[in-house]
Formats: sequence, C-alpha cells, structure tokens
Amino acid sequence: MTRPLTLALILSSFLGCRTETARVETAQGSEPAFDDTFIESSIGDASYLNPILASDNASGAINGMVFNGLVKYDSQIQLIGDLAESWDISKDGLTFRFHLKHNVFWHDGHPFTAEDVLYTYERLVDPEVKTPYSSNFDKVKKFEVLDPHTLRITYKEPFVPALESWGMGIVPRHVFADAKGKAFNEHPANKRPIGTGPYRFKEWKVDEKIVLESNPNYFGGKPHIARYVFRIIPDNAVEFLELRNKTIDTMVLTPDQYRAYEEFFDGYKRFRFPRGAYSYFGFNLKNPLFQEKRVRLAIAHAIDKKALVNGVLLGMGQSATGPFLPLSWSFNPEVKDFEYLPELSKKILSEEGWADTNGDGILDKNGRPFQFTLITNQGNKLRSLTAEILQQQLKKIGIKMQIRIVEWSTFIKNFIDKRQFEAVILGWALSPDPDIYNIWHSSQKKDGQYNFVSYDNPEVDRLLEEGRRSFNLEKRKQIYQKVHALIHDDIPYIFLYYPDFLPVVQERFVGPKVVPISSFGFGWNFDEWYVPRNQVRYPMMSPQ
Repeated sequence: MTRPLTLALILSSFLGCRTETARVETAQGSEPAFDDTFIESSIGDASYLNPILASDNASGAINGMVFNGLVKYDSQIQLIGDLAESWDISKDGLTFRFHLKHNVFWHDGHPFTAEDVLYTYERLVDPEVKTPYSSNFDKVKKFEVLDPHTLRITYKEPFVPALESWGMGIVPRHVFADAKGKAFNEHPANKRPIGTGPYRFKEWKVDEKIVLESNPNYFGGKPHIARYVFRIIPDNAVEFLELRNKTIDTMVLTPDQYRAYEEFFDGYKRFRFPRGAYSYFGFNLKNPLFQEKRVRLAIAHAIDKKALVNGVLLGMGQSATGPFLPLSWSFNPEVKDFEYLPELSKKILSEEGWADTNGDGILDKNGRPFQFTLITNQGNKLRSLTAEILQQQLKKIGIKMQIRIVEWSTFIKNFIDKRQFEAVILGWALSPDPDIYNIWHSSQKKDGQYNFVSYDNPEVDRLLEEGRRSFNLEKRKQIYQKVHALIHDDIPYIFLYYPDFLPVVQERFVGPKVVPISSFGFGWNFDEWYVPRNQVRYPMMSPQ
C-alpha cells in the first residue's frame, strides 16, 4: 500500500547510490538513445489508472508515469513545481496562489488549464467518489480559478501538508465530461488514462501487462526511454527466474535472493539501503476476538521479532515499534518494543478467560476456540514466510491461525477495501511528511479508505488534527512522537519490521543526474534515464 507522493517507482531510487557513478562514467563515449524499453515487474495488477481512486503500489507506479501533480519532490526531498510554475503563500499560511505552466497538453492534445485542477479538487471532496485522499482536501474553504493558468486556494485553518497534498495527480475535466460520484468511479478513463505525464497509455492486458510509450510532447522534454512495460508476474520465484534470464530490467530482491546474487547474475547493479516502509500484522478491531486490548497484548508478547528479522530478512532490516520510520524525525526512540514472553502471553489469556478445556491444544472460551484466518497477498515471499513463522509462534500459546494467500487485486478490492478479514499482513510506504491522518484517524474508515482496521482513539485523533495545524517543527515532533507511543500501546497493529530495500537494475540504464538522495527519493527523475545507443536492447521497431 502507498500514499500520494510516496514516489514509489522503485527503479529510480537507485540514482543516489555510489555505484551509479561508475556506470555514468563508462557510458560517456556513447550517445544517449531515444529508444529501448524498460521492463518492470509486479506481483499484482493495477486497480485504477486514476490517481484519485488508486491506493495500491501497482496503480501508483503507472499513475506516476502518466499523470502530474502541481508539485513534486526533488532528489533532496524538497517540493518543487511540476504542473505549477510557481506559487505564493500568504503570511498566515491559509492562502495559496498557484501559477500554472503554459503550453502543457493532455495526451490527446487538449490544453491543460486551472479548470482541470478545479475538477480534480471537486472529485476529491465528492462524498460518492471512492478516494482515500479526501481528508487532505476537506480543509479547503474556497477554490477560485482566477484565469486559465492561475488559481487561488484558501484553507479554513492552517494545514501543514497543504503544499504536499497538491502532488496529487491532476485528471482531465474534458475526458470525464464532468462525471460525478459513481459515474466517476466507473468511468472508462479509469482503465484507459489520459494524463499530462512523460508517458502515454498504450494498452492494458489484465493480469498480463500494462504498456506505456514516451510522450513526445511532454513539457519536461521527451523521455529517452521509449517504452515502459509493467509485467504482472504474481510469483516471486518466477519473477526471479525472469530476472536471471534478463527478460525484466528490475526487481526488488528478497534477502535470500540478494545473498545469492553473485552466484547467478551479471549485467545488473545491486543496491541495499534503508527503505521508507514497514510491515505489520494488523487486526480487524471489529472482530470480537481482537476487541480486547489485553488479548492483542498477549499476541504481541508471543511474537519473536528477532526471529523474524533473522529468519525472514536475514538481518537486512530491523524490528519495528510503530508507524514512523527510524529515518524520520517523528520516530520516537523512547518507545520500547514488546518483549518475547510467551509465558506471559499464556497468563494474560488465562486471565481473560481463555483455557484449553478439551485438551486439543487450542484455547477456547464459552465454547469458541481461539482461531482465526490471517490473509496476505500472493507473490510476496517475505509476507508468506512471516505468516508461517507467526503461525508457529501463536500455536505455542494455544492460538490456531490459518493462512490464506490471495491474488493482489482481489485481496485489495474484496478483502481490504470491504473490511472482510480477521487479521492481515501488509505494509505501508510513507511520504516524507509524517502526517498519517489518512491511516489512523477514526474518520477514515469508509470503504476504500486507509483505516481499514477500524482504529479509534480520541487522543490520537486530536493529536493528528493538531499535527496538521502546527507549522512549528519542534511542536510537530512532540506531537508525532506521542502518536507513535499511543498507537504502539493500543496495538491495532503489531509492527513487525522495517526491511532494507534490495533492488537491482539492468546495467545498460544510465541515470543522468547522480546526486545523493535518501530512501524517500524514489522516482524523482526516471523520465531522464537513458540507454547508450550502442546498448539498446529493444528498438522500437521490435515486436513486444
């Protein structure tokens, strides 16, 4: 799962690594080509090729190539203009005036104007539109189109993530013909998008591939990579085989694959650095089994995170304590993780009335056995292995946990969005700003929104609201570090681990801008990558 401006294109994160410098230097003798194909793989298909509706990484990867926001992050994690040429902010921080770029065109040739931004905003606050991002825009008091390339947005109260929120991809009014509500949710353009971005949509073969082609009229300059192919490969082992056969150009390796890299590969560059993400074991708090906090506490003490980090990540990561990353100033280092104390788990459950009355090894209460099903998505080897280890650890304290692996798009649409699960293993990739209102505020529980575990804590709600209003960095730090502690103590999730990022990329691709960036800086300039002309593997005249 991802959030807007997570910048989730895994391929572009490689540009900050030292090994890239050598590749650029060795490629100087060859002219960059406006050619070749970049083939990426995904364990799951996209859901919506519409940035307003999409909430998963697969959709985000495509939408990030096809659409632009008003702003974007650069390699130094600073917000710069994208569709906006510049902006002015009033002294009280309530009014933003955006000056839009001229001569920007949609992929169908229609000019981009402020009316498109207005339409996008109207859909984001439309109660019938299934978007998880509405809370980023409901603080807007007034939205004014001053002329075709100038707009003014006034907020009801200070809203710190306001500028970042306008990294939301802008959609074309003329394509949707002012569709509202359900008509917008079901519009054909959600499967055949038209954007302003560096790549244009060509085709989508469901559960097979999505193909994009470079936009020759892109306002940022025509990309050098002529074609982008997003292949659906739902099995990690098959994906790895494809990489070995050089039929895909990039992949995020599992730790065991990373360790085996030297034995199997040449022609790829391998990287390792901290990832702006965490994995978790989440409870459906509407389920009677998990409504009692002490029961969740017992489960927390039954999980040996050291075994997970060593057994699943092979030491390439660290155990997690909460919803913020060690990379972030919002992380609370004072939060102490739950110790692995299975005997304490048994004691707590006994005090809560759970006992093995029939000697079958499974606790029961009022005739009901303590058993549930944990779901996670197909194709993610780390999650399935984590689930198996958790299953064995919980078995030791008398809890029977069954595991169900579900294909990605079905997993999101039928289980997560509809809250049809008991427990889940998933992960979050987070944006640089620590605003996590969309995930944890009690107002964000509707279908399609991110608080799908139904967490509700009035104090956390208050702090999240305050964190959005305060421009004082030290005050925000105190707010979010308190949020970190409160959510950890409430145990809506058991935060499992922060995994290292282990990508590889085919060495013929050169990143022209080699600057040091943090692990948040994914995807900042893929449209500037190129392949030297004498290394092009898939010329445009070749069939795909």
